[in-house]
Amino acid sequence: MVERTLVIDHLRLNYEGLFNAAELYNLIAGWFYEKSWDWYEKLNQEQVMPSGKQILWVLEPWKSASDFNKLKMAIKVIMTDVKDVDVAAGKENLHLNHGVIHMTIDGYVISDRKGKWKSRPFYWFLGVLAEKYFFRHHFAKMERWIESDVEDIHQKIKNYLNVFKYTYEA
Repeated sequence: MVERTLVIDHLRLNYEGLFNAAELYNLIAGWFYEKSWDWYEKLNQEQVMPSGKQILWVLEPWKSASDFNKLKMAIKVIMTDVKDVDVAAGKENLHLNHGVIHMTIDGYVISDRKGKWKSRPFYWFLGVLAEKYFFRHHFAKMERWIESDVEDIHQKIKNYLNVFKYTYEA
């Protein structure tokens, strides 16, 4: 059994206003592609309600950081009351969405990603000793790596949404 350590717990981002849902999805997917993360889309659901669309994305990308450790993010995006709107920008007519976005990001470091050190109690004990006492600096490096990646994607999404806010609503 692998050991999963929570490093970033529920980093939140809330937004209400204009956005492009397809561009937001491509921004997130493109960032993970640029950083060589493996993409896993657990859930992509859309419901049409009288008040607007309800969109739910659950993304769990991961990256093999070493032979022993794996980095994993859990991103949950809930979009409520999403309506299609047309915005005139100069001579162009843009098709955008208007609604509320609630996003949470969790960051994990997963030890013994292949599960080889958990097969027997003695191996498990040796793995715990090695990880907690001998390779502590290596684990701290993995924690810093996931912290910086979570902060980077969070900042990129925040900047993208603020550009929409000041460009089309001001």
